[in-house]
Amino acid sequence: MSQPVPPPNQPQQPYDAQPGGGNPYAGQPGQPGGGNPYAGQPGQPGGGNPFAGQQPGQPGVPTGNPFAGQQPGQPGVPFGGAPFAPPAPARNNIGLGLAAAVVAVVVAAGIYGAIIGATKHEIGYAAVGVGAIVGFAAGKVGGRNPVLPVISAVLALIGVYFGQLLGEAIIISKQLPLSVSEIFFDHFSDLNKVWKEDADPLTFVFIVIAGVVAFSAARKASD
Repeated sequence: MSQPVPPPNQPQQPYDAQPGGGNPYAGQPGQPGGGNPYAGQPGQPGGGNPFAGQQPGQPGVPTGNPFAGQQPGQPGVPFGGAPFAPPAPARNNIGLGLAAAVVAVVVAAGIYGAIIGATKHEIGYAAVGVGAIVGFAAGKVGGRNPVLPVISAVLALIGVYFGQLLGEAIIISKQLPLSVSEIFFDHFSDLNKVWKEDADPLTFVFIVIAGVVAFSAARKASD
């Protein structure tokens, strides 16, 4: 018995019966945009992107930078500008401070001696000026080294002492045919004896005041 032969070109069933090639949203009513559930929805500009249309850096836009849109230096921004400048490094150079103090004491002692020689009197504020000049120079140049105020005080004491000797030499030079340098250098021991004879308690008070002023000035000038 012969077998039945199927008719040629029998219509085949489509492999995918769903429209849109397997996309369950393709072509369905109420789903514009080809399966994108956000496409064309009202209130969503930009085709479903809830953040579309907003500029980067605006508040509320999670761009990854929590501080985007804020200017550097505003409160709450820990980056983008330090509110305080870094402090300057402290000066601490005892060598320069000592050199400045020595130069200052030579100049101040010379001025002090000239005042005594011209007035023939010890003047208290002139001794204070010696201490102030020496201390200021040491502290301003040397900085905050704790040794400098002490050195300044010692140098101020020496400066007032030599300033008074210089004043004595100037006064004596007006009475004897000797120059100030000859009296000061060639007859220093005699000059020192005359100074001791003329010295009184106020003389030593001026010396101590000069040391105290120098110590204080050096500390203040180093700040």
